[in-house]
Amino acid sequence: MSPKNTTLWKTEQTLMNLFNHCSTLNHLKQIHARIFLTGFNHNLILSGKIIMFCAVSQNMNYALNVFDKIPKPDSFLWNTMIRGFGNSTTHSHNAIHFFKRMQLAHRPDNFTFSFILKIIARLRFVNLGKQLHCSLFKFGFENHTYVRNSLIHMYGMLKDIEIAHQLFEEMYQPNLVSWNSIIDCHVYCGKYNEAIDLFTKMVQQQHNGMELQPDHATLVVTLSACGAIGSLDFGRKVHSFVRDGVNSFGESISVFNALVDMYAKCGAVEEAYETFSNMKRKNVVSWNVMILGFASHGNGEEALALFTRMLHENVERPDEITFLCVLCACSHGGLVDEGRRYFEIMNRDYNIKPTIKHYGCMVDLLGRAGLFVEAYELIKSMPVECNAIIWRTLLAACRNYGNVELGEKVRKHLMELEPDHSSDYVLLANMYASTGQWNEMSKERRSMQERRVRKPEPGNSFIGIPGTRFEKEIVERLL
Repeated sequence: MSPKNTTLWKTEQTLMNLFNHCSTLNHLKQIHARIFLTGFNHNLILSGKIIMFCAVSQNMNYALNVFDKIPKPDSFLWNTMIRGFGNSTTHSHNAIHFFKRMQLAHRPDNFTFSFILKIIARLRFVNLGKQLHCSLFKFGFENHTYVRNSLIHMYGMLKDIEIAHQLFEEMYQPNLVSWNSIIDCHVYCGKYNEAIDLFTKMVQQQHNGMELQPDHATLVVTLSACGAIGSLDFGRKVHSFVRDGVNSFGESISVFNALVDMYAKCGAVEEAYETFSNMKRKNVVSWNVMILGFASHGNGEEALALFTRMLHENVERPDEITFLCVLCACSHGGLVDEGRRYFEIMNRDYNIKPTIKHYGCMVDLLGRAGLFVEAYELIKSMPVECNAIIWRTLLAACRNYGNVELGEKVRKHLMELEPDHSSDYVLLANMYASTGQWNEMSKERRSMQERRVRKPEPGNSFIGIPGTRFEKEIVERLL
């Protein structure tokens, strides 16, 4: 290497090392300025470092400014931009635009298609997903394992499980990611028995002459299927597999969280608690799942005792999901005073601002206790607009206690938000019936028929909840 090349190489390495200590956008701009002053502004490796930092920290406007000044960006830079836009909470749709732009200037590779397929799945773009599927034949990636796995995942998230399964069956030798994807797709689409059958088939398969061993992701999703349909016996078999497995599943917090969740959903609360107690390490999700497990089966006092233990041990700081579980325990146990207290301390002592979900739990708690005025006033004091779920929770309480006056007032709010939701018609009609107002009940039934209101699909409570699979399920089960 010539002295000149040696100097350039050392300068490049010095600039590369600066990124090891980069933690803010302002710091990145300083590094970028130094790169520019040293004449390395067209260096693809350094440009990639800048764009990668922006993609991870979601500063895509700055990334785009850097990218547009690069004369001939390579595949890595294009893919990093697409992935960065796709992971952004505010610019996800721009990933599609950028992919189209890439097709005009640079040939997409297998990473490009894998990234964009996952983005399309998350955005639920059905037609675009099918168009992209056709494009795979044009670019020769239709049988690429990495791309095929992403394609299976996309169709599963688009709830076209038949196509997803067909794509999986066509694979010559599916790898572990392939199996995990198709099992997860079946669980996502509510095909729980099929998911369990696939797991059984997987552990019996041979891969390159060897048994294909499930990993942590396989076990977590399979256990969620067991919990969903109450398949306790199979869940126990999976637990035995975990204990006897060649992999170090005993150290996996996620697998044991899934086991606790499965046992709780199947009604085996004692086994859930035994599994929880035997965990060598726990995280906040572990505590959340067990607290909710107690709460879901009417063991409100046990749930609160566990929460108190969590605070005393001080090993994990409670998060907003923890307080959702605690408020749920108070609601199911009729512990009104405790619920009020925990609702207050979450903000005062832990600086956790109540979200609409926490307000929903409080309305449920107060409504179950017949405290309608307090529940109604709480809704009116919410810093955000109340959604239909919470109004419906209060309407159900009015129905249970025969509070027609408030029930009619609540129904007006629901008519503004979701005028054709069948549950509201049924709740109001039943409330009229319980108080002997048969004419009003008949009017409500006729109104439902005239508007051709149909029963909605279940499971649309809170959409887009951040966090793990368990945290999402926890929130969805609270109201």
